[in-house]
Amino acid sequence: MGFYRLKVRLLKEPRIALLWRRAQGWLSMRARRPPVGDYGRLPDLVREHASGATFADIGCMWGVNGEYAFVAEEAGATEVTGVDVFGPTDEFEEKRRERGSSVRFVLGDITSPQTLEQVGQVDVVLCAGVLYHHPSPFDVLAGLRRICRRTLILRTWAIPEVEGLPNAGVFFPMLSPKARRLWDLSRHGLNQVGIAGPFEPDAGYGNWFWGLSPSCIRSLLETAGFRVDRQLGEEFAQTFICTAVEPPFAHRLPDEREARAVGHDVSAAGIARPA
Repeated sequence: MGFYRLKVRLLKEPRIALLWRRAQGWLSMRARRPPVGDYGRLPDLVREHASGATFADIGCMWGVNGEYAFVAEEAGATEVTGVDVFGPTDEFEEKRRERGSSVRFVLGDITSPQTLEQVGQVDVVLCAGVLYHHPSPFDVLAGLRRICRRTLILRTWAIPEVEGLPNAGVFFPMLSPKARRLWDLSRHGLNQVGIAGPFEPDAGYGNWFWGLSPSCIRSLLETAGFRVDRQLGEEFAQTFICTAVEPPFAHRLPDEREARAVGHDVSAAGIARPA
């Protein structure tokens, strides 16, 4: 783990990060690797997919005030919905008035059945800067799949890949100050509640809960029912453009008759053992 810690510390250095991006850009041209991602390209991705489609931006407020919802509307989206766990900002309301916009806002958590019902199904879903703020990232992706008919654009903070340990992840709450320090990117202008300082229960989803590696995020997406078509990597972020497919995993509670039959079969097989 010593080498991995060194890699993370080096990538946190702006000059090293710049060299890394240049090297990755060169490799993408020479070796036909995926291009390096860039937050500034997110509006272009929205425009590419939103024209003529219904569109929803999940997590549309924090720091952007519904901007990508308006970009989708201007690009020709037929209906646009913004969703967030806190109410519409003054900036959002002002933009909506100035533009004569018909962007609809839904207050809610995309893991909530009530929110899913309010949003309904749409062709294109954008979710940026949300996954690591939720204690249950798979439930977020399962909710996104419930509303997504066609395309998901997912952008999320991520930890660098761990060599030899695919699908790795770090849960930040309750880490010691020393352990959190490795992931502190305050020098990059990020406000990382729960990393720069201790976990703050009253901050709710404002906390940073998860650091997920790119392979972990990809596996979560595929398990939730998305095929990854493009993946754009950065030092500490990933952007995925995905197609909605049949989910390989689904779970439902059995009814009473089915539950009794399962209990009988498990007892008869003698396979139940305490872990």
